Amino acid sequence: MNFLTELREGLAISWSAIGANKLRSVLTTLGIVIGIVTVTLMGTTIEGINQSFLKNISTIGADVLFVQRYSWFIESRQEWFDDMKRPAISMDDVDALQREMTLAEAIAPVAEVEEPVKYKRRHSTSAPVIGTTEQFQITRGFTMSDGRFLTAAECDGGRPVCVIGSALATNLFQREPPLGQKIFVGGHPFEVVGVLEKIGGFSEDTDDGAIVPFAQFTSVFNESPDFSIQVKVRNLRQLDDATEELRGILRRERHLAPDAPDNFSVDQQDEFLKVFHRVAGTLAVIGLFITGLSLFVGGIGIMNIMFVSVAERTREIGVRKAIGAKRRTILLQFLIEAACICLIGGVIALLIAWPSTLLLRKAMPAVMSPLVVCIALFFSGLTGLAAGIFPAWRAARMNPVDALRNE
Repeated sequence: MNFLTELREGLAISWSAIGANKLRSVLTTLGIVIGIVTVTLMGTTIEGINQSFLKNISTIGADVLFVQRYSWFIESRQEWFDDMKRPAISMDDVDALQREMTLAEAIAPVAEVEEPVKYKRRHSTSAPVIGTTEQFQITRGFTMSDGRFLTAAECDGGRPVCVIGSALATNLFQREPPLGQKIFVGGHPFEVVGVLEKIGGFSEDTDDGAIVPFAQFTSVFNESPDFSIQVKVRNLRQLDDATEELRGILRRERHLAPDAPDNFSVDQQDEFLKVFHRVAGTLAVIGLFITGLSLFVGGIGIMNIMFVSVAERTREIGVRKAIGAKRRTILLQFLIEAACICLIGGVIALLIAWPSTLLLRKAMPAVMSPLVVCIALFFSGLTGLAAGIFPAWRAARMNPVDALRNE
C-alpha cells in the first residue's frame, strides 16, 4: 500500500470516526476555536495597523529630509538636555540651503501654531496654522481641490492670503464657495486662495488647518518661531548624498569645528519605520505568546480526547494490524483525525472572526488578509498534529495480540 492510498484511507476512517462522535468532536474543537479566533483577530489587528501606518507615513514622503532643532526620537534625558542647548533653525539656514544645495528639488521652512479660525458665525476654536513658502506644495506633494496654492510673490511680500484644508473648508463654508472669502485666523483677516484635497493619516492637521506665507506668519503670529525645514531630494537614489550635502552646508553656515557634533537634526521617513517595526515586532511577540497559550490549552484538550479515542478503538487497531496494517498506517490515521478536528475548529473560528473583524474595524484598523487566513489554518492544523502525535504513536505501537484481547 503506497503513501497516497494510506492517506486516502486514513482520511476516510477519520471522517467516519468524527461523524460517529459528532457531539464529542464539536466540544473538542471549542478550545481550538477560541485559540484560532484569538490568533486571527490578533493577526487582523496587526495587519490593519501595519497597512494603516504605512499608508499614513507615505504622506510624509520617502525622499523628504526634515531639518529641525530637536531629534525626532530622544532616548535619554541627557539627549534632551543636549538638544535644548542647540540654536534654533533660522532663515539664514534656509537661505544657505537654497543657495548652495544642488541635490534638492524644493526647500521650505515650516512653522506651526494653533489659532482660532472664524468665518461669519462659524468658527474653529483651535486650528493648526502653518507658515511656509510656495515650495511647501512640492515638499509635501499637495494637490488642490479648488483654487491654487501660495505663489512666490505672495510669500515674498507676506500677503494676507491662505490655503485651507478640506475639513476646515467644509466646517466653515458648508455650501458656500470658499475662494475669495475673508476668514479671520487668530483675529487677523486672510483671503482664501485655495483648498487642499483631503489627505488624512499623519496630515490630518493640514486637513483641519490653514497655510499662510511665512513672512505673514512671523508678522502676526510669532516673530521668531522655532521652525523646521523640509528638503525634497531630486532623486531618491541620491538621498544619502543629499543628506551629507545638507549637513555640510549647515555645518559651514553654523561655523562648527570639524570635530564638533551637529547642533541640528536631520531626520527622514526611515526613522519612523525603524521605530514602528521595532514596536510592532514586540507587540506581535506578545500577541503570539498570548494566543499560543490559548492554542496550548486547546491542544491539551485534543490530546486527551485522542487518547480516549485510541482506548475506545483498541480492538479496531488490533484487527487492522492483524490483517497487515503497518505502524505508519495507524500513526497516519490518528494524526489525520486530530488534524481534521483542529482544521474544522479553524474553519469555524474563521467564520466567527470574519464578522468580528468587521466590528473591530469600527474601533481600530483591522484587515483579514489571505495571509492571516492561511496562518490561522496552518496553526490549527499544526496544533492538531502536535496534539495527536503521542496518542497516534501509542496506537501505532500497540501489540495486535494484546489489542485483540481488549474488551
